[in-house]
Amino acid sequence: MGPADEVALVERLISFDTSNHDGVHSAFAFLKGWMEARGLAHKQYELNGLPSLVAAVGDGPRTIVWNAHVDVVPGKLEQFSPWREDGRIYGRGAYDMKGGLAGMLAALSDLASARASIPGLKVKLLIVPDEESEEAPPQGKASAHLADEGHVGEFVICGEPTNLEIGVQSKGVLVLRIEVTGRAAHGSTPWEGENAILKAMEIYRRIGELPFAAGRSELFDRPSINIGRISGGDVVNKVPDQCRIDVDIRYLPGQDPDEILRQVRALGADCVTPLYELDPAALDPGEPHVRVLGDALRDLGYGAGDTVGRDGASDAVFFLRRGIPSIEFGPAGAGHHGPEEYVEVESLARYRRTLVAFAQRLALAPA
Repeated sequence: MGPADEVALVERLISFDTSNHDGVHSAFAFLKGWMEARGLAHKQYELNGLPSLVAAVGDGPRTIVWNAHVDVVPGKLEQFSPWREDGRIYGRGAYDMKGGLAGMLAALSDLASARASIPGLKVKLLIVPDEESEEAPPQGKASAHLADEGHVGEFVICGEPTNLEIGVQSKGVLVLRIEVTGRAAHGSTPWEGENAILKAMEIYRRIGELPFAAGRSELFDRPSINIGRISGGDVVNKVPDQCRIDVDIRYLPGQDPDEILRQVRALGADCVTPLYELDPAALDPGEPHVRVLGDALRDLGYGAGDTVGRDGASDAVFFLRRGIPSIEFGPAGAGHHGPEEYVEVESLARYRRTLVAFAQRLALAPA
């Protein structure tokens, strides 16, 4: 079988609507068949009714881990029919992160064909179905479960989109459900009531004025605050007396989520309930594996190996909690979670080559 085609791979992966369980199962069936056809050793796991896959190349004793997720946020129907334009591949998940997954799969296949180039090193690829989940599943996230099963190493690369820069920090996640009570009245006399929707929107506005929201750091200009859902009112001719908003707060490394929760609760909502929390990620940019990856990028002519912070979160946190240095590193593109999400075709090949070069360099470097 010839070399893997990362472009064909990402287009095939985009075609699965992995925002739902049926699409996730179909995508994993494809991935399992792809690995079997290429003779890649792999094992499937099940957690919370969804599959995960672990594939490996090399004999060790040293191990590094590549981590990827196949799930995406919901998109329009046409986003699951990928199209190419101006050197880009468009579609849901192209950038976040089926492009990264395709590059990792192709790089793993390359290493399988050149095992002698990574003496003493094993490369594991962990593919999970639930990174985008907005709430903690009953049995926890799949990446954490796979780490508990022993699928860890001396370094982890999560293939989140970074435009071929090295993500050494990411924001933490604190999703809050805020419930507000007003007073009902006839819609023609709103001054006789108290509109719960307007009260909720005022609380949201004031969140942006809280002390934590003014936070700054070397890699981040500010925390991120977004209303993801709102529910209020029952009929149009009545002043709504109930409103619920779900607010996604992405806080900076070094900020305290308990203090953020305290500040939000002080705004006077009837109830503020945390729905989901995830630690921020932070790694020393001078960490030895980061330096090796930066050297690989520079020697290939793909950039300066810059280290950056990412506004989004990732499963890198589950490995950092175990004391394993972990970063985010993925191909170039834009528009993730938006209507015109894309990955750059040229960056897919560059990403693939960089992953291979990194593993080969690391195999020859002192442990």
